[in-house]
Amino acid sequence: MKTIKQIQQEFAAASPESRKELAAQYRDDTRTGVLRLIEKYQKEEEAKAKEQRRLENMRVFEKEYAGMGWICGIDEAGRGPLAGPVVAAAVILPEDCLILHLDDSKKLTPKRRDELFDVIKEKALGFGIGQASHTRIDEINILQATYEAMRMAVAQLPLKPAVSLNDAVTIPGLDLFQVPIIKGDQKSVSIAAASILAKVSRDRMMEEYDRLYPGYGFAVHKGYGTTEHMAAIQRLGPCPIHRRSFLKFLPGQEEN
Repeated sequence: MKTIKQIQQEFAAASPESRKELAAQYRDDTRTGVLRLIEKYQKEEEAKAKEQRRLENMRVFEKEYAGMGWICGIDEAGRGPLAGPVVAAAVILPEDCLILHLDDSKKLTPKRRDELFDVIKEKALGFGIGQASHTRIDEINILQATYEAMRMAVAQLPLKPAVSLNDAVTIPGLDLFQVPIIKGDQKSVSIAAASILAKVSRDRMMEEYDRLYPGYGFAVHKGYGTTEHMAAIQRLGPCPIHRRSFLKFLPGQEEN
């Protein structure tokens, strides 16, 4: 009879399909260690099946417009911060693409976002990243700057999409059939993928800015108006990447 350790090694080395066969093979083994191993496998399979069903529900819009041509998801990160750029991403996923744990970037841990960032870029048929700087935001306002970043992202796609699924907005000047979806990053795999690319890209920029402009905590709060950030502005004054049009609403910055 094989030891529990040997059976554990078998499960660890087996493919998902083979694990199912192993579970059937050892189902009459009454040892507690083996029973726990089979239970662990079954729970993992149940969780994976549940995740696949969730992702299937996030493909409703992709399926609805599949006959029109390539579909891209569009989302942004950084509309609300007091500093740094607004960043947008556009992503075209293959029709049969399955990326486990794909979700609204705000619901994911930084570690999970970083992992998915690489997987999305690897599996996507194409992606583009656009940005509008803090100075551009001050020039044309945050909404128009966001639209500009989104158009830049679409322009970088290697394929011309026929349809864009957008997180809640209709983008002016974009020659595509657009579908604005409220909370789209929770309802569309394409928009969720774009939200992750945009969020991770911007976060990494803000981490670089933290090294250039120490003392503001950009690596932690990414430019958002946290108590720590606002205290740093009062103490140090604005730095070169602050959005002046946003700061005028803060005490002591009205004339800056």
